Amino acid sequence: MRSSKRQDIVIHAMAMLDRGYTYGGKKLHTGFDCSGLVSFVYQESAGIAIKGSAFDMARAARVVPPEQASPGDLVFFNTLGSPFSHVGIYIGADKFIHAANEKTGVTAELLSRRYWARRFQGYRTLLA
Repeated sequence: MRSSKRQDIVIHAMAMLDRGYTYGGKKLHTGFDCSGLVSFVYQESAGIAIKGSAFDMARAARVVPPEQASPGDLVFFNTLGSPFSHVGIYIGADKFIHAANEKTGVTAELLSRRYWARRFQGYRTLLA
């Protein structure tokens, strides 16, 4: 996929910063959960329909070795004691954007932050 698609995904994800969190949320005006944010950003910025939970997204995407990870790829975490229970969008420079919880809403975080580093399960992509 052209780098412009990746850039569009990153720009769109960044535009969602500070949006509200809603469990099961998939819409701009009502808020997002982690998978809802990813599906919204991918559809709106790249025309890629991706549905389901973080786990479903992990199954649909292909594994990317860390040294090949690029902005626009997905990052997965085990946050609920089950594999691939959280997803975000990698934006480069050790950062990702995700819908975290009701307190923080959509936010940017460092992958190297201890909480996330301990739960990190890898990069995956739906992009060519």
